[in-house]
Amino acid sequence: MTDTSATTSTSPNDIVRFLLELFAFISLGIWGFTAWPLPWPGVLMGILAPAFAIVLWALFRSPKAVFRLDPFGKAIVEISVFGAAALAWWDLGLPVVAVIFALVATVSGVISGRAELR
Repeated sequence: MTDTSATTSTSPNDIVRFLLELFAFISLGIWGFTAWPLPWPGVLMGILAPAFAIVLWALFRSPKAVFRLDPFGKAIVEISVFGAAALAWWDLGLPVVAVIFALVATVSGVISGRAELR
């Protein structure tokens, strides 16, 4: 028998991008719970902000996305989610975290986008 399973290689940038996604979703949750008064606006935003970002990412940006977009459409979705996470940190009064996250996400996005356009 021959092995017909496709092998996929995972680059270091893929791991960084996955960690950036998780950090963005967690950041939006932290922002929702802490930036809004509890119980109701805070709980609602703490759950809905990351949930919306996760759904947006799953529909348009994930490797098994429901809707296929060209690289520029994917970039818009990625910039929206990562930008919202960076702005959330800025709003929480932690501009250093926001800038570092934005820089790492930008470099990773450029590397991924260049590989995707080849």
